[in-house]
Amino acid sequence: MRSPLIRSFSQLDSLDPDLPVVTLFSGGLDSSYLLLRLRRMGIREVHAVSVDIGEDESSGYKRQIAEALGATIHILHRRAEFAEQYVAPAIAAQAVYLGIHPVSSTLSRPLIAHSAVALARALGAQAVLHTANRSQNTLRRLNGALTLLGYEGVFGSPYDLDPVTRDDKLAELRDAGIDLLAGRIVSGDSNLWCREFESGILDDPELHEVPEEMYTWSRPTALPGDTDTLTVTFEQGVPVALDGEPLPLTRLIERLNRRVGAYGLGRYSGLEHLDHGEKVLEIREMPAAWLLLSGYRHIESACLDAELIREKRHLEQVWTREALEGRWFGELRLAAQVFIDACAARTTGAVTWRLRSGGADTRSITVGEPLYLRDREAWEERSISAESAPFAPAAAPALVTV
Repeated sequence: MRSPLIRSFSQLDSLDPDLPVVTLFSGGLDSSYLLLRLRRMGIREVHAVSVDIGEDESSGYKRQIAEALGATIHILHRRAEFAEQYVAPAIAAQAVYLGIHPVSSTLSRPLIAHSAVALARALGAQAVLHTANRSQNTLRRLNGALTLLGYEGVFGSPYDLDPVTRDDKLAELRDAGIDLLAGRIVSGDSNLWCREFESGILDDPELHEVPEEMYTWSRPTALPGDTDTLTVTFEQGVPVALDGEPLPLTRLIERLNRRVGAYGLGRYSGLEHLDHGEKVLEIREMPAAWLLLSGYRHIESACLDAELIREKRHLEQVWTREALEGRWFGELRLAAQVFIDACAARTTGAVTWRLRSGGADTRSITVGEPLYLRDREAWEERSISAESAPFAPAAAPALVTV
């Protein structure tokens, strides 16, 4: 029989105080409060796992809070893995939610779950706990990933059926000597691909003015009239160089976030659905994603037949839906990935962009084996000549003089 899903704090009473527990730890209010509750319950061995994929919170900050609450902190450095195994496939899949915004936590949650399960198995842990609540899509993404990974212990979020008010969490942590979290006015999620904000002052879609200071990458720094020209090179579907300089994908994304964001590009706002159809507002900044997804499509269109791209666009939505619904490790997403990878293997070339305030324009699209025409008139002459050749009058036979 399958292990039960943890959905409330009362279910934690069934945990064995002598067996290890692994929690996903962001350093935020919810994950800090969970550590406090586990300490109060007498769980002797709590392991707080933080997967470093380029988030805002520093490792030192997380370590300070986790150790103050009696947990052993594990900082797992996964930036390169996140970029290469999760972001790169998303670029090839053009993973954009309903045409509104590129996906982000959809990509990070499977990696976080996979890392937590590997640690839990190594420790012989009885549980993997997280802190997503039912108004967060992370709930189904983490639970879905943990299910598909076949984790043997119990797992889930006690906040699902048992929410705790923000004020109560702050007060209890303050009583425990933790007073580092009170200044936050929104819930945030960040990685090297995206900075996302929701809840708090951004709860209401009908009124959600975002304070400019919340943005980091896309806060305009370019002067009026400034421009910047840059070239991104793709090899077999993967961005590999910026302005001719080979770069690991992590550094290429970091540089593009700054250079593209300097022109105020890469901001998104939109609604995303929850399990039962309700929708919540999410604000995000993704300057590198803004450029790379568009650049990829330009290279792809230069390399692949239009009918192939039409079929791929359908499978892109299948891929995105499966990943978004928590089925990253499911068979259907993996099957769609095979088709997308076959297309990516032929997607090699470079796009040159001219960045300007509020927008960007292509200046060059170059591939090695292009389907595009560089001289339409010359092509028309060749095409007409080749098509007309079978119908041309036969040449008169030459006269032979005897």
